[in-house]
Amino acid sequence: MKNVNEYLNNLQLHSQLPIEEIPNLDLYMDQVIQLFESKFGILKRDDDEKVLTKTMINNYAKGKLFFPIKNKKYTKDHLMLISMIYQLKGALSINDVKTTLYKLNKMIVEDKFDLAKLYESYVQLADDSMKQLRSEIKQLVEDVEQHIETLDSNNTDYLQEFLLVASFVNMSNYYRRAAEKIVDQIAQRNDK
Repeated sequence: MKNVNEYLNNLQLHSQLPIEEIPNLDLYMDQVIQLFESKFGILKRDDDEKVLTKTMINNYAKGKLFFPIKNKKYTKDHLMLISMIYQLKGALSINDVKTTLYKLNKMIVEDKFDLAKLYESYVQLADDSMKQLRSEIKQLVEDVEQHIETLDSNNTDYLQEFLLVASFVNMSNYYRRAAEKIVDQIAQRNDK
């Protein structure tokens, strides 16, 4: 890979919704969609893809992925939860996301849990993970380049891309499986 840093910058790995960018006033659904489109629109693979739709939000509400809204408005807590849902659903099933967020929603409603502090930790850990991933990708590119040197082919660019795709998918699968194991533990405790 000729320019790893350019490649990493094009991934837009820093795409999180920082707490400072979440309004302190309640929003209607269209405003929520606008906020998420402006923040996460850069991650879309094509212009037809939607970051968030009314149907998605309604399905999250019906599926009880977040606590009920009041007067058709979404609070700052709802926006933080929707942001986490947006990220979690990229790797987990909606049912796994629901399982993961069940107790958190209960804590917010019943215990008046301060979600903002947890959310700040969530965003900070995502940022830390992004920095770690940048380093790991650079190392992986070097490893792939070493393997490519051993192959006798005129298609080295393609073969390098293939090995990178396969390696990224493998890593994604490993992380997803680890997350699913934790979700299963959460589910067992929720069932008790």
